[in-house]
Amino acid sequence: MSPFTVPDIAWAQLTPVLLVLGAAVVGVLVEALVPRRARRAVQLTLTLAALAAAVVAVAALWSDVDATGGTDVLGGSLLVDGPTLVLQGTIAVLALLAVLVIADRTDTGEDAFTPQGASVPGSGYEEAARLAGLQQTEVYPLVLFATGGMLIFPATGDLLTLFVALEVLSLPLYLLTGLARRRRLLSQEASMKYFLLGSFASALLLFGIALLYGFSGSLRFADIAEAVRTVTGMDGLLLAGSLLLLAGLLFKVGAVPFHSWTPDAYQGAPTPITGFMAACTKVAAFGALLRVMYVMLADLRWDLEPVLWTVAIATMVVGTVVALVQTDIKRVLAYSSIAHAGFVLTGVVALTTSGITAVLFYLLAYGAATIGAFGIVSLVRERGAVRAAASERVPLLVAAGAEAAAVAAAATTTGRASGDGSPAGEPLAGGAGAGDGADPVEAQGPILGEATHLSQWAGLGRTNPVLATTFALFLLSFAGIPLTAGFTGKFAVFSAAVDGGAWPLAVVGVLASAAAAFFYVRIIVLMFFTSPHGGPQTADDGETRPNAVVVGSQGLAIIGIAVCAVLTVALGVFPGPVLDAIAGVAQLLP
Repeated sequence: MSPFTVPDIAWAQLTPVLLVLGAAVVGVLVEALVPRRARRAVQLTLTLAALAAAVVAVAALWSDVDATGGTDVLGGSLLVDGPTLVLQGTIAVLALLAVLVIADRTDTGEDAFTPQGASVPGSGYEEAARLAGLQQTEVYPLVLFATGGMLIFPATGDLLTLFVALEVLSLPLYLLTGLARRRRLLSQEASMKYFLLGSFASALLLFGIALLYGFSGSLRFADIAEAVRTVTGMDGLLLAGSLLLLAGLLFKVGAVPFHSWTPDAYQGAPTPITGFMAACTKVAAFGALLRVMYVMLADLRWDLEPVLWTVAIATMVVGTVVALVQTDIKRVLAYSSIAHAGFVLTGVVALTTSGITAVLFYLLAYGAATIGAFGIVSLVRERGAVRAAASERVPLLVAAGAEAAAVAAAATTTGRASGDGSPAGEPLAGGAGAGDGADPVEAQGPILGEATHLSQWAGLGRTNPVLATTFALFLLSFAGIPLTAGFTGKFAVFSAAVDGGAWPLAVVGVLASAAAAFFYVRIIVLMFFTSPHGGPQTADDGETRPNAVVVGSQGLAIIGIAVCAVLTVALGVFPGPVLDAIAGVAQLLP
């Protein structure tokens, strides 16, 4: 019997991942053991502390990786090199900012999540749970699990770990997408579409892994790369496996033709979750794509280039053209995200060291602007019509089942049943209503769901100039206007594409950026140069929509938006130190 050999594990290099996943496990225990009244505060503190600690851990590993070039962990399953640290640090920082938006509440105590994700939309049980003040604090461990998978995804050194990391980051996102407080059916439909298409993409990736294993006899990236250079007579397995593997990765970045889930998922998900997955998932997926292309499939460049060029051009063109005709702000940003995926692909296709640097910088710049933009969208709400008397209230839905009835009775006893007639019984702005003996009727009407139709943003620059100016800053960064981080990122990826011989992609990217500037500027013109409507307005589609108003909040989202704005300006005005720091470690381990 052979003796057991204790594996030598570099625990220090695993610290960022262990901190986040460990906090996620503790968060699950918090849900079971901590009293409900203290659960949100404990979960929020734990989540912010874990993500901040992960950022510190990445910074602590920087000097060692800069000196040694990195190290492999767990027998090569994880590769902790310079790009890994840059990507993990970017994901941790963006996740920290996203959690600030996720945790924020309006000044009436309303967050973005339904109190009962498993309840049927519009049912009596959902209404009773809402009136009882139940909170969906499971969101925080789900975000941590997703973030943990994202930290592992770009650091993987073998295909099995790649697949496991993909599922760890994806499964929580499928759940989070279906937890929106408003528009519950739309949210659940988005969750189902995301889940089904994501499962299909995972199956393609897994089939590709099987074919590559059959070709090389190994799951390690380095071994497959060696087999690509030496094995002959099995080109069919290699090319088919590579294309299926790339299909699974391109799905996660939202590239055409694997983009169909993006607009529906972005529109239906709770807006803070949309910002989180739009920024962090793209960073993790492009990090994994970089490692696959630059380490494992670099010698297949001439075989895969036509496919990647086609995908990159189609992604830039489709994302830009379709965004021009959108009327929902979240769908505009969704197709903008698709176009940006095409821009980043130009840096990936370059297959040069400057391409790695450019992609890593672009992901940081894009992620900061994305979280800030969706954070602002979450604060712009619809204002309903005024009701003259309390007798006009819509009666509370009859709760289904004894348990729902008991919850409703408890809510009434504690004075939380508002019965205000607003959608799903939501409290009104300003705190009027339940529990204080006041009639829940406001002179200006109740605050409803998010105002996502573009027509509702008219005049926002006049009524809320600071918020509108910040949103315009993020839009200008998306458009690639000088002195913003987006300009520096686009210049870097297009320059890398030219250096790598892919100058036609750079030309298409510049033209697509010029065209994309139209729908960004259109929103800016709508906010600053269009008079605000005096009452509910009829849009071009003939539907009457309430006015938009910016709601007050507890301030967490404002902090996150402000930090994103500072990053957007700082990376645009002073990009040199960040680019130099990334370029100094932009070397992938084999």
